[in-house]
Amino acid sequence: MIVYIIGGFLGSGKTSLLMRLATMLGQKKERVAIVVNESGEIGVDGATLKAQGYDAIELPQGCICCTLAGTLQNALRNIKNDIDPDIIIIEPTGLALPGKVKNLVRSSCIDEDKDVVIGIADVQRFHDLVTKREDFFTGQMRASDFILINKSDLAKPGQIEEASAWLHERFPETKVIPVSVKTGDNLDKVYEMIE
Repeated sequence: MIVYIIGGFLGSGKTSLLMRLATMLGQKKERVAIVVNESGEIGVDGATLKAQGYDAIELPQGCICCTLAGTLQNALRNIKNDIDPDIIIIEPTGLALPGKVKNLVRSSCIDEDKDVVIGIADVQRFHDLVTKREDFFTGQMRASDFILINKSDLAKPGQIEEASAWLHERFPETKVIPVSVKTGDNLDKVYEMIE
């Protein structure tokens, strides 16, 4: 079983990426379960995901890396026992630290084969994030196995290069990929990396 954790601020494209990944994995006949953590923010809820045929659990009104940590671990054990999926995709709230979520996954006793953190950042808001919330943003991206610079289709000249340079300077070992989750641009590279 592989666990994917999608981390990033609200509006970065986490839910859209989750839906794209779930669809792609489902087409490959992988059994996918989804855990969505929402802290009062607007997003895709468990009922919507279930209506689309996914095994989904929603953990609302709290953060799975702190106040709902035990709830997340119980949910993962229940998913493992009741559904036994090939893949679990976790979408934490936009304020979660994916590194903490990864540690909770590892300590939940679900015997995952691999866990992958996908960081995602909105190229249009990137400059503001790194100037106003640099420490927190860096903390969010630190545990990423690779980082997606999303909304490349909407980027102004130089924005992708600026974001890539900033990320490469701080995370030289982490692969950085400009994508557009909306249009699907460059998502083939993401699919290759997670297979």
